[in-house]
Amino acid sequence: MAALVCRAFYLSRSPVFGQKRKRTQAKSNVRNVVLVDGVRIPFLQSGTTYKNLMPHDLARAALQGILKRTGLPKDAVEYVVYGTVIQEVKTSNVAREASLGAGISNRVPAHTVTQACISSNQAITTGIGLIASGQVDTVIAGGVEFMSDVPIRHSRKMRKLMLAMNKAKTVGARLQLVTQMLTPAALTPELPAVAEFSTNETMGHSGDRLAAAFNVTRQEQDAFALRSHRFAFEASENGLLKDRIAYKVPGVAEPVEKDNGIRPSSMEAMGKLKPAFIKPHGTVTAANASFLTDGASACLIMSEEKALEMGFKPVAYLRDFLYVAQDPKDQLLLGPAYATPRILKKAGLKLSDISVFEYHEAFAGQILANLKALDSDWFGQNMMGLPGKAGAPSLEKLNLWGGSLSLGHPFGATGVRLVTTAAHRLNHENGQFALVAACAAGGLGHAMIVERYPS
Repeated sequence: MAALVCRAFYLSRSPVFGQKRKRTQAKSNVRNVVLVDGVRIPFLQSGTTYKNLMPHDLARAALQGILKRTGLPKDAVEYVVYGTVIQEVKTSNVAREASLGAGISNRVPAHTVTQACISSNQAITTGIGLIASGQVDTVIAGGVEFMSDVPIRHSRKMRKLMLAMNKAKTVGARLQLVTQMLTPAALTPELPAVAEFSTNETMGHSGDRLAAAFNVTRQEQDAFALRSHRFAFEASENGLLKDRIAYKVPGVAEPVEKDNGIRPSSMEAMGKLKPAFIKPHGTVTAANASFLTDGASACLIMSEEKALEMGFKPVAYLRDFLYVAQDPKDQLLLGPAYATPRILKKAGLKLSDISVFEYHEAFAGQILANLKALDSDWFGQNMMGLPGKAGAPSLEKLNLWGGSLSLGHPFGATGVRLVTTAAHRLNHENGQFALVAACAAGGLGHAMIVERYPS
C-alpha cells in the first residue's frame, strides 16, 4: 500500500522534459490497469509465408510470444480474450484453441470477440473491464486474422439441397435433388467480400466517396501512403518496432522476422496505378490502401497492484476509452473524427496534452478525411454539436513508426499493435499521454487514452 501511495504522488509530480507532469488520469475507487507489454508476429501479405497455416497457429505463436517476452508463468494467466473478424469455422472460439495450444491451463477461460477492425481493441477493453471490476488480475488480450484461407460457402440453394438429401428416403428423391445440385444457380459459390451487409457497398467504395466528400486528392493520398511506408521502413531498420517478434513457421527454413508489406516507393511509381474500386475516376489504389494481411498480436494487461507484486515494470497505464457509431452508408470510416473530441472531453484533456497519436490507416483517403473533418468548423458544428472545429492532430505526432498502410492490417490484430506502439512511442519520445483511434466496418469507431508509466 505504501508503495502505491508513493507512486501516486510521483505520478502527480514527475517531470517530462524538465517540466511539471500533468495530473495523472488515475481515478479514485477505480483499479489502475496497466499494459505490461505487447507483441505481434510479423504481419505478412496474405498468400505468402503463412498461407499453409491456420488462424489458431498464428494466435498461438503470439500467445507464446507474450509469455516468453514477459516471463509470465502460464499458471498466472486468469483469462484470455481474442478478437477476430473472418472466423475459421473449425476454430470459431480461436481464443480457446490458441490458449490450449500455447500450453495455458485448460481451466483458464477464453473467449473470442468480433467488432470488425477494432476487434482486438474490444479484446483489450473487455480485459480492462474484467480487471477494473475485480473479477481477475491478469488477462492476455490479442487478435488474429488469416486472409490466406477464408471460408467460401456453397450457395444457399446448394446448402438447402444438401440438407434435404439427408431426409430423402427414396433413390428417386435423391436423384431429383442431385439433378438440382448440378444447376449453375446451385454450383456457384458465395465468395467473401469486405462489404457492408446493410449497404452492400465495399469498404473501398466507401473510402473513395469519403475522400471525394472531403476533397482529398489522389496526390495527397499517395503522399500519405508513401510517408507511412518510409516511416515504417525507418522504424523497422532502427529497431523501434519492439513489439515484433520472430516466428518460426513449420516447414520454412528461416524464421520470419520482418513485415513483408513495407515497400517504400515513389510518387511517380504510385501515380501510375489505376483506381481499384471506382473506375476510372476513383482515387483509392492498391498503393494507398491497406492490403489483405495475415497476422496475430497479444498483450498482457494486469491490475497495477498485481503487476508490481509480481515484479513487472509496466510500459503504460490504459485509461479512458469509448466506442462510437454513425451512419454506415455515408460515414462508415469517420470513427476517429467522432471519437477523438469525445475521448478528450471524457478524460479532461486537450489536444495539446497528447504527445503521441496512433490512428488506424485503413486507406490514406480515410485517415486524411478524418483529419480534415476534425479541422472543419462545419463538421464540428453540424455533425458533432460543437461550437467549432474539434482540432486535428499534428502530423508531427501521428503514426511516426508507420501504420496499417505499410505494416499491414490483419483486421482482428491491429488494435493491439496500435496500443502497444503508442505505449512504446511514449517511452521513446518522453511523452505522457497517447491517443489511439480507429474506424471499423458498420460505421463503428474506438478511441483510448494511454498514459506513460513513470520510469
